[in-house]
Amino acid sequence: MQQMGRLRDAVALWRGLESRCRDLVELTALAVEEDDFSLQEQLEADAAALGRELAREEMRLTLSGPYDERPAIVTIHSGAGGTDSQDWAQMLLRMYAGWAEVGRRPVEVMDLSYGDEAGLRSGTLEVGGSHAFGYLSAEQGVHRLVRLSPYDPNRLRHTSFANVEILPTVESEADIAVRPEDVKMDTFRSSGPGGQNVQKVASAVRLTHLPTGIVVSCQTERSQHQNREYAMRILRARLLKQQNDQRAEELARLRGERANPEWGHQIRSYVLHPYKLVKDHRTNLQSPDPDGVLEGAIDPFIEAYLMHKLGNGD
Repeated sequence: MQQMGRLRDAVALWRGLESRCRDLVELTALAVEEDDFSLQEQLEADAAALGRELAREEMRLTLSGPYDERPAIVTIHSGAGGTDSQDWAQMLLRMYAGWAEVGRRPVEVMDLSYGDEAGLRSGTLEVGGSHAFGYLSAEQGVHRLVRLSPYDPNRLRHTSFANVEILPTVESEADIAVRPEDVKMDTFRSSGPGGQNVQKVASAVRLTHLPTGIVVSCQTERSQHQNREYAMRILRARLLKQQNDQRAEELARLRGERANPEWGHQIRSYVLHPYKLVKDHRTNLQSPDPDGVLEGAIDPFIEAYLMHKLGNGD
């Protein structure tokens, strides 16, 4: 039913664009025929807006992977660097939440593991909307921040790292089956700033998938049942990724190719001092507005990477 709904929406969208193009061409032809230039400015504006929408939909057509149209599970892990890196992880989580808000995409906070002083050791969001995984897959990798540390009493420049993991959601049992006897569940007390439930009730959940050793924990909600549901969704997504990675490695082995662990590469640098610049190291796209980027204006970086990937035949 979800697939049928997406196909129905796609057909309606393209028919709507076709109708708007036809109306614009007919109105332009009528204005030219009658030498009426009063609508020229409006027609040019409508044509430019339609061109932008067509370009956006053309970009979306490049997202043809088996999971590209699904919602995405976004997890940010702080790297080495203590409080600065944990603060950086929280900044990135806000960036992706901001991107989703600008695009009117639903966002659900699935897990937050707070740092000792500030920031996050890790955080997980689920981002919905059309082709969320296809777009956000461009963000997977290591992100680097250079700034004057607000946590250093000497106000020295620090470099922080965080790793962004993007997973597609699992929509059915056919995607990945998890046997109940293969999952061990432990409960513990939630940790973090504030909240009546913190450190009082063992509502946080840790799931261990015994055959693979994958461990997932969730502690955001006050309900143990809700935390377990979130943890299972993340666990299924990670098992799906592991299954696909194993298939890709086997295919690369048969072809005699060398696997390239892209998740470990530094993909983008955000410099706030001594100058302001965001640079994507895969496409060389740059922005002099890191504040805007950190508020969620990452579409140019996503689109540049997708076109770069398409041009390389990936």
